[in-house]
Amino acid sequence: MKTFFTRILSFLLAVFILFSTTSFTVNMHFCCNKMVDMAFFSKAESCLETAQKKDLNTKQCTSLQEKDCCSNQTLVKTGDDTIKKAQTQLEYEDILFLNTFFYTYLNLFEGLEKNIIPFKQYRPPLLSKDIQVLHETYLI
Repeated sequence: MKTFFTRILSFLLAVFILFSTTSFTVNMHFCCNKMVDMAFFSKAESCLETAQKKDLNTKQCTSLQEKDCCSNQTLVKTGDDTIKKAQTQLEYEDILFLNTFFYTYLNLFEGLEKNIIPFKQYRPPLLSKDIQVLHETYLI
């Protein structure tokens, strides 16, 4: 179960790095404040109303504003090129710390081959008198 979550997390981090370093463009074409076409990596196609506008020079939009009905919007997401590479040079202190950390971590999980009971060979002491009756202490 742990390896499954580790794989999912590593996949999501790889997708995040890929998404943050790539750049792309989204083009959108609007007519009368409604999106008609949307395109990734290419130009959005214009609607048929623009072709009619060029021919007739009349506005086909039914909105109350007196402006051009069709518009194009472009969203550009630029990639990040300032990613630093990891340093692979280790100093003596780092190597010493890693060595002691792994040594102590691995020794935590080393078990004994046999369960050792130190008092196994000894017999319990013989009681000649009942101490609870002698001191008149009773558990209720």
